[in-house]
Amino acid sequence: MLKKLIDVSVSSSLLILSSPLIIGASVIISKKMGNPVLFKQTRPGKDEKPFEILKFRTMTDERDGNGNLLPDEERMTKTGDFIRKTSIDELPQLINVLKGDLSLVGPRPLLMEYLPLYTEEQRKRHLVKPGITGWAQINGRNAISWEDKFKLDVWYVENQSFTLDMYILYKTFYNVIKRKDISASDHVTIERFKGSLK
Repeated sequence: MLKKLIDVSVSSSLLILSSPLIIGASVIISKKMGNPVLFKQTRPGKDEKPFEILKFRTMTDERDGNGNLLPDEERMTKTGDFIRKTSIDELPQLINVLKGDLSLVGPRPLLMEYLPLYTEEQRKRHLVKPGITGWAQINGRNAISWEDKFKLDVWYVENQSFTLDMYILYKTFYNVIKRKDISASDHVTIERFKGSLK
């Protein structure tokens, strides 16, 4: 109940405080990349229940001659790169928190297509509500391997507490200011998860 109260009160306050930034980002994205401004995608929530996550769009929809999307690094714009590095793209997820799909802190919700690839241990990350930020995000984010990320997620599930959540929120703010661990070392975004050895 305390976690839910903090989620609602903090996300409401942040939405109000960041509303000028949200409006400004929406206008810039619309002018630079066109509409829609928001990127929407189905992700697994608590107990793997699907929900639609909201983010600001950071890439174009450019495709090759066969209709396939071009690689991320070719679709990422300068505007999108700035929005991602400053984590402005995450702000619409505060709406997801108010709706109850997300918590401020928890394992990041990944792609639906990854669900059959998890080991039983890795699946534990879905025993709690996913979050905008989490233990893995302050310990490497996209700069660590999938296996290490999942170990950190499961550790959080088994050790979650109010104190730990407050520490994660503090470290998240610090990392955003320092722009740490935004992308994997050789990719605009981290490589897709292809499964672990079981």
